[in-house]
Amino acid sequence: MPEHLSIASIAENIRCIQEKISTATHRSGRSHDEVKLMAVSKMQTATAISEAFAAGVRLFGENRVQEFQQKLKDLNTLGVLVADSSGGDGNAAEVHLIGHLQSNKATRAAELFTAVDTVDSLKLALRLDEAAGKLEKRLPVLIEIKLSEEAAKTGFEPESAELMELLERFSDMKHIQMRGLMTVPPFDENPEIARICFRHLRQLREQLAARYDRLDFSELSMGMSGDFEIAVEEGSTLVRVGTAIFGSRPKPA
Repeated sequence: MPEHLSIASIAENIRCIQEKISTATHRSGRSHDEVKLMAVSKMQTATAISEAFAAGVRLFGENRVQEFQQKLKDLNTLGVLVADSSGGDGNAAEVHLIGHLQSNKATRAAELFTAVDTVDSLKLALRLDEAAGKLEKRLPVLIEIKLSEEAAKTGFEPESAELMELLERFSDMKHIQMRGLMTVPPFDENPEIARICFRHLRQLREQLAARYDRLDFSELSMGMSGDFEIAVEEGSTLVRVGTAIFGSRPKPA
């Protein structure tokens, strides 16, 4: 853990974020219980994750299969139990994959993670369904929607034929469980740009839920350290917060 990042500061940061979530839900006429806090722990140590766990966080997000595979043994050593997709014993940590996943790593991702929140192609959905089937599990997933013109962003275009084909075929995939949508807003110093993006995702969710009423669209994963309060105001049910909890990410060696 970086020297500037004390155990007390992680717990205090989490408390402050939860207070901000409460304030944002109050402003928008919602209950705090409607919004989950995910601690984005990519590039953080297992020790930092264990401190967030001790402070009450039970939901974590990781970006890379290989990075988390290395951390998992350390977490077990520290006494942090990671739940599988069945949910574990209620006191275990859920760890979701929130980074781009190549389809050739789908099998390992299905083994390691509680859920995959970045399904961005029909091919990946089919690979995850096959992998989860071989593991005799049902893997929760979110569909990633691209609402930005930035080339580096991934996800389905909102009106794409591929997205509609995936939704039409979801009922045939018995080993992945549709849970909702996620997006990453465009990078912009103006927070109202993010608000437009979040509102767009909420409206898309409403349209798709009406059209595909047999699928579960209950989760709306949007909002990060710099804009999670706006996301909550616009209907987010899951905010992904990293630097506001752990501080700046350690630089690779």
